[in-house]
Amino acid sequence: MHAFVKKEHAFVFLCLVTLMSCVSDNARAVDLGSLVMPGKLIEGHAKYEKQCKKCHSPFSKEKQAVLCLDCHEDVAEDVKAERGFHGLSGSGKAKCSTCHEDHKGRDANVMQFSRETFDHEMTDYSLRGGHAGIECSLCHKKGEKYREAPAACNDCHNDDDIHKGSLGEKCADCHDEKGWRKQEFDHDETDFKLHGKHEKVACNSCHAGERYEGTPTKCIDCHIFNDVHAGRYGKACHDCHRESGWKKIAFDHDRNTDYPLTGEHSKVACDTCHGGNLFDENLGTDCVSCHRNDDEHKGRYGEKCDSCHRTSGWAKVKFDHDKETDFPLRGMHSDLLCSACHRGELGNETLGSVCADCHKNDDVHNGNQGEECASCHNEQSWADEIRFEHDMSRFPLIGMHAVAPCEECHLSAVFEDASTDCNDCHSRDDVHEQRLGPQCQECHNPNAWSLWEFDHNTQTDYRLDGSHEGLVCHACHTKPVRKKISQTTACNGCHREDDVHEGGFGRFCERCHDTESFDSVDILNR
Repeated sequence: MHAFVKKEHAFVFLCLVTLMSCVSDNARAVDLGSLVMPGKLIEGHAKYEKQCKKCHSPFSKEKQAVLCLDCHEDVAEDVKAERGFHGLSGSGKAKCSTCHEDHKGRDANVMQFSRETFDHEMTDYSLRGGHAGIECSLCHKKGEKYREAPAACNDCHNDDDIHKGSLGEKCADCHDEKGWRKQEFDHDETDFKLHGKHEKVACNSCHAGERYEGTPTKCIDCHIFNDVHAGRYGKACHDCHRESGWKKIAFDHDRNTDYPLTGEHSKVACDTCHGGNLFDENLGTDCVSCHRNDDEHKGRYGEKCDSCHRTSGWAKVKFDHDKETDFPLRGMHSDLLCSACHRGELGNETLGSVCADCHKNDDVHNGNQGEECASCHNEQSWADEIRFEHDMSRFPLIGMHAVAPCEECHLSAVFEDASTDCNDCHSRDDVHEQRLGPQCQECHNPNAWSLWEFDHNTQTDYRLDGSHEGLVCHACHTKPVRKKISQTTACNGCHREDDVHEGGFGRFCERCHDTESFDSVDILNR
């Protein structure tokens, strides 16, 4: 096949030579290459259109790439050094015409370049971090070759340099492509290593105006405006504070002073006690030195606060009233404030130990029950578990009286004014409306009103028999009685209206009649 092609080329060439020999001398001047040229060259190569040897070597396509690189020296250098797009993409091992075809006419674009699809990783400058999403035109200016785009940070970011060039042009020593704020500068390589909170502060917090040379290193130089002590504690901040945070105090008050901080003292701010100049003040160590204004006793209990209180809190009183006095505190007394009983000077007052000494003004009995309050009451409560034994009084409580509340009978706390007469309490309950007198106990007992036991035959001078036996009490007892019952026993006293004789036979009805019935008359036997 190859032998046939070569013979075919030779035949064509022989025909051309023969043709040229037949034409005139002027025609012979026409370049033989123009006769076989497949098309016009691109605009950039137009000047070589009659100089085929600039790009072609007869019968050797392999040398064509060499001729291309002879003209495009910068590309040749990239290929040789394996840099740039042509050096990194392997273009040096391929024919230039594989990508860049010529003879396509003056307006043809043989670059085959697209900004949208171009892989910047095939260059000496990979786009990473903040560079990955920017427009091509920000780095590749119009009219300039792409290879001429600058690669140093300062070439593009000179106007953004907040340091104004004072730190040189090696931006990458501190910054990276992810963002200006993500610094990588190792401050530990300076004379001031960053620890604790210092590691998180912005550079300009210490380096005002981008000044780096001669930056002070003492705490007070930067933090004088943050000094809550206003200079009263001196300038050696590191004696108490650490870089891990102002609130983490390193000063050990227990070890470095004669006054260990315990309980609530360990939580208070320094200024609570140290209100003046730290090195000039002389603080007392007794409680009253600091807490005189907090003394709710107003000095009445003296100045030895620690005899009752602890640093764990004012409310936690350590004084044991049961062991250290003759009056143990129990019940409601155990919860009282000291000032409830101790109202004068603690060392000068003399308090009684009987109830009436403190509770005279609380005595609802107005002194009528004496001063032995404990005979009825206890320390748990005035109203709870009253121990008074009513059965030892002149009115023992039995029946319904035993379960009745005290106030049912005792309308005031002066108990002796309560009456023992039934009617004084039960007059409103008297269904007899006083017709049977005030002596309720003659019929009723405290167990219930309905349990009455009065026997008219034995307890009175008038026996109930016959028709009288079934009568209700009110049939005869019709009028209210204030004191003792006084009721007539004569028939006429009740039956005057029933006397058919209209008094003609006198008042002694029993001479003819008996209690069985008025209709039965027995004159002879009477």
